Amino acid sequence: MSQTHEEDRRYLEMSEITTPDMANFGGNVHGGHLLQMLDHVAYACGARYAGKFVVTLSVDQVFFKEPIYVGELVTFYACVNFVGTTSMEVGIRVIAENLLTRIERHTNTCYFTMVAVDDKGKPTKVPPITIHNETQQRRFDEAKARREMRIQMFKMRGK
Repeated sequence: MSQTHEEDRRYLEMSEITTPDMANFGGNVHGGHLLQMLDHVAYACGARYAGKFVVTLSVDQVFFKEPIYVGELVTFYACVNFVGTTSMEVGIRVIAENLLTRIERHTNTCYFTMVAVDDKGKPTKVPPITIHNETQQRRFDEAKARREMRIQMFKMRGK
C-alpha cells in the first residue's frame, strides 16, 4: 500500500553528527543542546504537516534514557500523532549511532505540542489527521490522553 501525500508529510527523519561544541562538562552532548535540536525537529515536522509556521506550546515527557556521545550520529524520527483544531502533537524518538561500531541506541523520547500560526502570529487551523493503521490509532489515542492530562493540569493551576 502506498502512502498518501498527507501521510508522507506526517513523518520526518533528520540526522546530525554530534560535535565537541555540543558537549557538557562531562563530555557528553549537553541536554540543553539536545532540547534545541528536538525543537528544530518538532518545528520541521509540524510545519511540514500543516503547511504553515508553527510554534512550540509545550514539551512533554522528555526522557533522557542514555547519554549521547560526541562523534555519534543522532537520528530523530518524528511523527505527527494527533491533530486538534490549531495544534498537533509531534512525537520524537532519538537514536544515537556510533559510526565506528555501528551500534545504535534509543536514547530519548519526547512529545511536543505545536500550534500553527498565520502571518500575524494568530493560531490557525491545521489539516485533520487520517488514521490508516493500528500503530497510528495507538499513537493518536495516547496523544489524545496526554492532551487531556495537560488540559486538566492547566485547569488545576487556575489558568
